[in-house]
Amino acid sequence: MESYKHILLAADFSEHGETVANRAKDLADKYQAKLSMVHVMDNLLITDASYGMTIPFDLDLTAELMAAAKKRMATLAEKLAIDEDCRWLETGSATLEIIRVAEENQVDLIVVGSHGRHGFALLLGSTANGVLHHARCDVLAVRLHDE
Repeated sequence: MESYKHILLAADFSEHGETVANRAKDLADKYQAKLSMVHVMDNLLITDASYGMTIPFDLDLTAELMAAAKKRMATLAEKLAIDEDCRWLETGSATLEIIRVAEENQVDLIVVGSHGRHGFALLLGSTANGVLHHARCDVLAVRLHDE
């Protein structure tokens, strides 16, 4: 088996995010691989129900959330020694954007957290599940346990 050369951490800034980040860093160190990071924000659509659900407010909330996410990424990237040109902050579908970034940057391993939900939560889908089933490279789903 060939060793990994480029590992992508899919960071979600959850309470378990550090566990996933540390696993990605350990693997990058073990394989002497390049470590990159992506965080994906959902598209926000804020509407006024009195006008129907199709007219969004003209708020700059997305820019504020993006700035906060960039700050959190920078803090985590500093801890993990990830260069600025190896960090991506995207908006849209987390699954699609993680896969797109991985393909565009010749990533050979994606590290993502997974809660391993069952039943109704499983029907809603998860980012880890989507990445696992659609990525063209290896995926490590780090099992997360809720307290």
